[in-house]
Amino acid sequence: MAYQYIVAVIVSLLGLVFLYKRITNRAKASSSVFGEENCVELTGDGEVDDGSRTDIIIVGAGVAGAALAYTLGKDGRRVRVIERDLNEPDRIVGELLQPGGYLKLIELGLEDCVEHIDAQRVYGYALFKDGKNTKLSYPLENFRSDVAGRSFHNGRFIQRMRNKAATLPNVSLEQGSVTSLIEEKGTVKGIQYKTKGGEEFTAYAPLTIVCDGGFSNLRRALCDPKVDVPSCFVGLILENCELPHANHGHVILADPSPILFYPISSTEVRCLVDVPGQKVPSVSNGEMAHYLKTMVAPQIPPELYTAFITAVNKGNIRTMTNRSMPAAPLPTPGALLMGDAFNMRHPLTGGGMTVALSDIVLLRDLLRPLYNLHDASALSRYLESFYTLRKPVASTINTLAGALYKVFSVSPDAAMEEMREACFDYLSLGGSFSTGPISLLSGLNPHPVSLVLHFFSVAIYGVGRLLLPFPSPARIWTGVRLISGASGIIFPIIRAEGIRQMFFPATVPAYYRAPPVG
Repeated sequence: MAYQYIVAVIVSLLGLVFLYKRITNRAKASSSVFGEENCVELTGDGEVDDGSRTDIIIVGAGVAGAALAYTLGKDGRRVRVIERDLNEPDRIVGELLQPGGYLKLIELGLEDCVEHIDAQRVYGYALFKDGKNTKLSYPLENFRSDVAGRSFHNGRFIQRMRNKAATLPNVSLEQGSVTSLIEEKGTVKGIQYKTKGGEEFTAYAPLTIVCDGGFSNLRRALCDPKVDVPSCFVGLILENCELPHANHGHVILADPSPILFYPISSTEVRCLVDVPGQKVPSVSNGEMAHYLKTMVAPQIPPELYTAFITAVNKGNIRTMTNRSMPAAPLPTPGALLMGDAFNMRHPLTGGGMTVALSDIVLLRDLLRPLYNLHDASALSRYLESFYTLRKPVASTINTLAGALYKVFSVSPDAAMEEMREACFDYLSLGGSFSTGPISLLSGLNPHPVSLVLHFFSVAIYGVGRLLLPFPSPARIWTGVRLISGASGIIFPIIRAEGIRQMFFPATVPAYYRAPPVG
């Protein structure tokens, strides 16, 4: 009996030691979101995890990565996130979440992440053109009272989601730069990454999800990237000024391309000036300030002029390239692409976060029936359905962004200028003429057929204006070129997105993939 008693005491003590190590290691891992160094237990040869302790590795902890980490962790997955920089990001985009994106936040249980960051509610848009303006309100009547768009500092929102993910005991966030995917016989087994100090480590998991943003250095192994850079944004923050329409995004149809204003806190308004092409005037030598004062300032609403000039004189001018890239996946066992690493669209319509959060809801639902993720081939075949099921929503938002940017930009073609004018006047009609398009823009009704119908309704409206009261040969010809130009805008975008997947996803075999057994 004494022998059994001694053995029981020893076993109990060993159990307590093991439990203490697990708790302290988890506490260190959770605290890494606040910017501490790597805090995982390392083996002597530099390998971190052979995959037996991790279900899913997520590369990147931006909007997509942080939201995905929390979502999968809440479902019981053991998730490990490697992020290049866990300090609060400072970006000039990713600051406006459409109502459709907010609904996805609610589905994911992340709606509290827009609280306590001075986020502003957004109820629609105001369009300005040639001294005229019209207000377009989101159709929110059938939703609960808190449903609206949200605008905020991007970094604050991301930190809230990172912190929430780090509260889960089965989610760890670590700082490191992922340099490559580890492949074996065509299957991704894990990642290789470097710490801030330059040490190299490896980590393994049955599934690696790459969410490392628009400048991803890993996407080439997982997709066929065709990145287009149609323009650049020049970003400013206007302080202590009031927008002409409170709690609305403002779009100025300026020359040569749109200017955006929207609140990002109770005292700050973000201004984004679109500059076509891949080059912008130099900030350092004063060319940019001169451009903003002479070319841009005369086109903005008078209520914002003084605050705009003050912001330019203050000198905190930021620039970034606007990138678009259709989703063209190369299904790879053991890996998946998400977020801007996978699919980008022009940020004019603020649809990027809505697409990312919608993708996360879809992926969560696909993974929920699966207990075992270790059959990489079967899992990859099953997750091909993800690429098909996401298409109608994602492609609608992508196509709308690309088409609106081209319509809203000045063109030397008189027919396209008629299209631009027709679009503004069509939206100004109100009723279904405005609620239909704004439902698409907001992500509340992202249906591709509705998009095409409204787009060509604008074109036909423009032609009708040309032909009334009396058609002339010149006006008829302009109308023909307007329809041709409208087709030349939208159809190439739809073709790049995939006509079959976008409009007829049920005809794609992957649509019907069942979860692998086992």
